Amino acid sequence: MHIVENGLTWDIYDSIRRYANMQQYEKDDIIEALKNTLYSVVIYDNENPIAIGRVVGDGRITFFIKDVVVHPSYRCKHVGTMVVNSLLDYIESCSCKHPYIGLMAMPNTEGFYEKFGFIIRPNELFGSGMICLNRKKV
Repeated sequence: MHIVENGLTWDIYDSIRRYANMQQYEKDDIIEALKNTLYSVVIYDNENPIAIGRVVGDGRITFFIKDVVVHPSYRCKHVGTMVVNSLLDYIESCSCKHPYIGLMAMPNTEGFYEKFGFIIRPNELFGSGMICLNRKKV
């Protein structure tokens, strides 16, 4: 296996995300999103992409880990750890002290991210993390 930095293409993104229960997007939307990605990794087994991950954010204070997906045949083989360690190494290389690093874990993956120091919200210090899928005007 080997890692390719910033080699995430729209077709790899689209095909690998289909292995997870994630929203699918149009090709043009994926291309635009990848243009605005700070950093990405693709893990290959020989010539086959088997895992992806990317970082979005402002490049200094705020970072969000997105689209960490591992092909089902390679799960529980430390491939996801390779992806997340690469993403966190990138963040460490360019962030200020004490950056905000967020992510939204897929169901039943919270324990995986806790190994890297992520915490589950809500807790005694932080409220619930939230997302907006359909904006409502107030």
